[in-house]
Amino acid sequence: MRQADAEVPLTAAGGARFAVIVSRFNEAITSRLGRGAETALREAGASSADVERFTVPGAFELPQAARLAADTGRFDAVVCLGCVIRGETAHFEYISAAVAHGLMIASGETGVPVAFGVLTTDTWEQAEARAGDGRDNKGYEAAAAALEMAALVRTLAPGRRR
Repeated sequence: MRQADAEVPLTAAGGARFAVIVSRFNEAITSRLGRGAETALREAGASSADVERFTVPGAFELPQAARLAADTGRFDAVVCLGCVIRGETAHFEYISAAVAHGLMIASGETGVPVAFGVLTTDTWEQAEARAGDGRDNKGYEAAAAALEMAALVRTLAPGRRR
């Protein structure tokens, strides 16, 4: 069985702290992603005191907010959630690429895991399908990745915790 096919249990939060940053653009979708992320963190044992939620205007602002959150030293991982839906212009490609690249840089330069929970879909219906209830919610999946990466950082660099 390939690992991607296996049901992967949530890594225990273990006292880790998380920033959840949610874009307000396409809020009907992103609010559902935020609920999914918070559900995953809660299921893994994170208390409400261990999770801080922040909002930004749109997906383009996620990298800066992620970098600022990581630089505080208060968080073991940052979960970024947004939704960019393809339109009639090239705007979709510019925003999607810039956000992905910016989040990767924020994580690499700070050493704090930054989970990419930004939907990049062709239609509103595709976005809704990815923001449903349960473990298939992409916010839930992004938080699960943040949990796993926070645990990995604790294992590989135990003295690094701020």
